Amino acid sequence: MAATVPKRIRESAADRAFLITIYIVLSLVVLAVIYPLIFIISSSLSSPAAVTSGRVWLWPVDISFSGYKALLNTPEILKGYGNSIFYTMVGTLISVLLTIMIAYPLSRRSFFGRNALMMIITFTMIFSGGLIPTYMVVKQLHLIDTRWALLIPNAIWVWQVIIARSFFKSSIPEELLEASEMDGCSDMRFIWSIVLPLSKPIIAVLVLMYAVGQWNAYFDALIYLKSADLFPLQLILRSIIIQNNSAGAMDAAKMVERQQLAELLKYSLIVVATLPVLVIYPFVQRHFVQGMLVGSIKG
Repeated sequence: MAATVPKRIRESAADRAFLITIYIVLSLVVLAVIYPLIFIISSSLSSPAAVTSGRVWLWPVDISFSGYKALLNTPEILKGYGNSIFYTMVGTLISVLLTIMIAYPLSRRSFFGRNALMMIITFTMIFSGGLIPTYMVVKQLHLIDTRWALLIPNAIWVWQVIIARSFFKSSIPEELLEASEMDGCSDMRFIWSIVLPLSKPIIAVLVLMYAVGQWNAYFDALIYLKSADLFPLQLILRSIIIQNNSAGAMDAAKMVERQQLAELLKYSLIVVATLPVLVIYPFVQRHFVQGMLVGSIKG
């Protein structure tokens, strides 16, 4: 018996034109996203003269590592890296724990006053006290010029609470809680043994969001920190840019050389600052997409 060959549905000319248009648009979007990254990397590997003259547009010109050498010769960079790693790891841990602790009770129907509490939490996302009242609160708590000033005031983000609450509400059914209570399981045991293992996608989402936010944050450090030993990487990079842009009293040749180096440092600093996020993201991307999709469904 001859095998039947499946017939392929013929596409109309309009369908083919539509698909071609979609491919063209998506290709343009991909180029718009990838080109700035390639340009920044190429500029960081080019000579200062090539960067300032505008000769770099795709590939490195007159390959040079002077920008990275200037960064490595700055001892504050390694100290800033260590501080940023500390703020990112500890801050992400605190934020994820607090977010889960507040989002899970809000997802349970048996929690009294959950709707009113959720309205209050959402209200803070729309209206805030402002910079000066927040600074006064941080100062009254004696957190100025301490590491806690970057970890506690912005530990919880309302949008992340909403996402986690939606995930728990749609993925952890009430029947599962009732069955565990009938077996004598306590609330803490239920959260540790059942809720957390089933919540890996949303935990990955929270970790990535909080970690990226902590790594890129510099405004709070600019306001609350005074000691250079506590500065995160972003604030130190900002200081380096400002120092290299302020030429001061020097001859014209030295001024041009320093301005060229400052322009090159901008691209080198971008690569150095974004490298950890680019390295970590591929490992959590699958959980990130899954958690965002599930957490966006209202159950």
